[in-house]
Amino acid sequence: MKQYLLLSLLIFSFFANAKSNSKPNFIIILTDDQGYADLGCFGNPNVKTPHIDQMAAEGAKLSSFYMAAAICTPSRAALMTACYPKRIGMADGVFLAGDPKGLNPKEITIAEVAKSAGYTTGMFGKWHLGDQLEFLPTRQGFDEFFGLPYSHDIHPYHLNQKKHKFPPLPVLEHEKVVETDPDADYLTKRITDRAVDFIKKHKTKPFLMYVAHPIPHRPLHMSPPFMQAVPTTLRELIAKNEKQNKNIDYHNRDKLYPHAVSEIDWSVGQILNELKKQGIDENTFVLFSSDNGPSKHALGTTKPYRGNKGSFLEGGVRVPTVVRWPAKIPAGQDNQALLTSMDILPTIANIVGYKFPDDRKIDGKDMLPALMQKEKTPHDYFFYHIKNELRAVRHESWKLYVAKNKATALYDLVTDKQEKVNIMAKHPQLVDQMLKEVINFNNEISNHIRPAATVENPKKLSMAN
Repeated sequence: MKQYLLLSLLIFSFFANAKSNSKPNFIIILTDDQGYADLGCFGNPNVKTPHIDQMAAEGAKLSSFYMAAAICTPSRAALMTACYPKRIGMADGVFLAGDPKGLNPKEITIAEVAKSAGYTTGMFGKWHLGDQLEFLPTRQGFDEFFGLPYSHDIHPYHLNQKKHKFPPLPVLEHEKVVETDPDADYLTKRITDRAVDFIKKHKTKPFLMYVAHPIPHRPLHMSPPFMQAVPTTLRELIAKNEKQNKNIDYHNRDKLYPHAVSEIDWSVGQILNELKKQGIDENTFVLFSSDNGPSKHALGTTKPYRGNKGSFLEGGVRVPTVVRWPAKIPAGQDNQALLTSMDILPTIANIVGYKFPDDRKIDGKDMLPALMQKEKTPHDYFFYHIKNELRAVRHESWKLYVAKNKATALYDLVTDKQEKVNIMAKHPQLVDQMLKEVINFNNEISNHIRPAATVENPKKLSMAN
């Protein structure tokens, strides 16, 4: 009888666990200002990224993956909502401390979609979608939050401090400031530790985790083990200059770029190793990407493309992206499909069975068929914006530059990755077709703009809040 009961319990436990783990986990890892070629698997011999390279070997390298904007706040808004930033009133620029504006809580975020399907949600790192209480991650669907409300350079040592008068940099635990002016050398490590702990805590039920590293946005920092790999003369020079000036030596810290990327790779390795340790890596969707291209000051590279952060050239918005989900995505791909950060939310929504309400338009598409190599791309067109202005459109390999609904140049991104040879005169019908799509899209989005949210009398975060 005891053996029968034990066998029954084992069978029940097996099916119960199988049922509870049938939904995949989702992890989105986002870096800040990392160039298209700043991974080993994207062809850069000067950065060491063995864990991300292995992730690509076990999954897919996405060679034509785009952010919807070339600066922090708009690109993150698009990722969270599957919408072009202009559509949701988030295209204007980067939020600073005490900004009255933020992501509208009425928007449906990636975390809220996951929660509706029974997922536990957590975010660790840089938010940058509004630092007022109404806009924080915990008000946008995340059960847990540890990190920074905006970029780590928005602090009293910023180059533009005299103009902006930034307060001490706050660290938040959920909605409370628990620390100010953290040692930035440990940001990557602290965020990674929290991400690993989150996996341990929630390994038995489905979760969505968003890890948003503040690095390699300048000023560059890294923990001591990675700083030790930096040439001694450079380390000593940085320390000397910062001690004398009592300020950040931006110029020399920019030279730390490859080493900062190495620590990010270490972080990805810690997360992937924990998934394997807990036996849940096969059914966990992990996507690694960057919020936009590299700062023109840093050593990041966008080869074979050109352009940097803030530009609608390929190097501003085409970002290094790797995805791994062994249960579904074939390994070893170099996937050339045109995909975007706006596609992440619709992909997750379709996987978990969420249906968007009819009262809103979203721009992203389910990219899982393309990741599984069942279709080439879900997008006929992709639109490049600088703030609220549409500056270019891509269709297949063609990229048309526009200004105020007029065509100015046409490039073939296959044969002319540097966007230097204007072939508009050779393809008048194609230009007319693409320009028509630009005009239609401009009219459509102008008629379906949803506002960002604002608060009166915004406060700058402090320990007293």
